[in-house]
Order: sequence, then structure tokens, then C-alpha cells
Amino acid sequence: MSLGALTDPIAVSLIGGGLVTALLHAVLPTHWLPFVLVARAQGWSATRLSIVTAMAALAHIASTALVGLLIVGAGLALETWVEGLAPRVAAVFLAGFGLFYLLRAVRQPAFAGAAAALNDAPEPSRDRAAALGLIALLAISPGEVLLPLYLTAADQGMGVIAALTGALALGTLAGMLGLVLIARAGAEAFRLERWARYERAILGFALLGLALFVALRGH
Repeated sequence: MSLGALTDPIAVSLIGGGLVTALLHAVLPTHWLPFVLVARAQGWSATRLSIVTAMAALAHIASTALVGLLIVGAGLALETWVEGLAPRVAAVFLAGFGLFYLLRAVRQPAFAGAAAALNDAPEPSRDRAAALGLIALLAISPGEVLLPLYLTAADQGMGVIAALTGALALGTLAGMLGLVLIARAGAEAFRLERWARYERAILGFALLGLALFVALRGH
């Protein structure tokens, strides 16, 4: 990789723009809200939430980079196909999460108190499935807004494309981790114990609502 290529003004602006775009892209609801909601329902610590979020962010950029490289080779036709498919797949995943927690809410005994609901430790298999589901949600949904950057970088060489991918990963990681931890801290600042018995139902409806939003508007 040539250092001169990376210091070229076009390459510098492309990499810097990619970093800023990735940070802004992380603000989209599907990139942080499901993580905060599921983490609360599963009783995850801040460390576990951060690990799952980081893995999902890296999987998201890995799939984006893969599709981006394919677009460089195949042209705009693949980008148009991904843009139409990705939001629908994301919506299906979110709806599945929502229905899962609604079913758990229905199965929860009516006499269970708030403290019992908060201390209800999830089964390891379900906890692992929730983490893998969140990672898969972003892994199978490349960032459409990031893909054109690969077309722009196509004539800059593989070194610039690799640096661009690194910038996208850094921006996505910083944005997603910052948002989920801020949201988690904000949720803990409120006294939510009295709502604990309804938490799964609220979570289910919230995820279904987010799935509808993604299906109608895109993620």
C-alpha cells in the first residue's frame, strides 16, 4: 500500500467522509435501539452489551465491505438490488424479535411481581440466541448509504479501499457503542421497576413498531 495514495487529497477526503458518514449512519434506530431493548430484557451488563454491539458493528461493516467490493466489480445493478432487499430482511428479523418477547410476556404468570420479573435470569440458550440474532440483524443488512463510497474509491486502489473500510468500522463502532451505552445509562436513571412486569410486552411492541418503520421507510 502506497503512503502517497493515502495522503492524496481525494483519498483523505474520501476516508474522512467515510468516518463521518459511518458515525451518522450509526444513529439509525436499527443500529442501537434493538440492542438496548434486548439487553434490558436479557439483563445484560454494560460489558456484555458492549461486546455484542461491537461484534454486530464489525459484522455490519464486513458485509458492507463485501458487497461494496462486489459492487465495484458488478456495477450499480447489485447496489440497487441490495437497497431494495436489506430493509425487508431487517424488518423480518426485528418482527421475529418482537413476536418472541410478546410470546414470553404471554407465558409469564400473571401473579409474577416486578422484582421477580427483574430477577428472572434468561436461559443461556435463549441469551445466546438473542446475542446472535442481534449480530445477524446487521450482518445480513449491509449499510446502503455506505456502499456508494466504495464506487467512489474504486479507482483509488486497494490501499485506499482498505483504509476506507477501517474508517467505516471505526465510525460505526464509535457511534453504536456510544449510543447504546448512553441509552442504557439513561434507562437506568429512571425508576422502571414498577413497569418490569410489562417489560417483555413493551419490548415486543417496540420491536414490532420498529420493524414496521423499517419496512415502510428503510433502515
